[in-house]
Amino acid sequence: MNILFVCSRNKRRSLTAETIYKNSASYTVRSAGTEPSARIKVTARLIDWAEVVFVMEKKHKQRMFENFQNELSNKEIVVLDIPDDFRYMDEELIEILQTSVDSYFRN
Repeated sequence: MNILFVCSRNKRRSLTAETIYKNSASYTVRSAGTEPSARIKVTARLIDWAEVVFVMEKKHKQRMFENFQNELSNKEIVVLDIPDDFRYMDEELIEILQTSVDSYFRN
């Protein structure tokens, strides 16, 4: 399954998610950001590639719909509600991500 993780700048939250899931046998993962200054920016191509999109906050979902409404019409977007309070690879962030993402796929 192709998973796209999205936050604002693709430097902490979404990059952490990509890092912890990149060696998974079940998922192929990428990450991107919604801000112009993002390390890797969300693109139509990335959205088309993804089967499911996990965004860290509601504002990321809103920004994506502002720019990619057509591409997102048949995509599942999951809001994780993870604030921008963590450093890259923060242990608490890893735990929250794993709990949220794993819970989504169990249901």
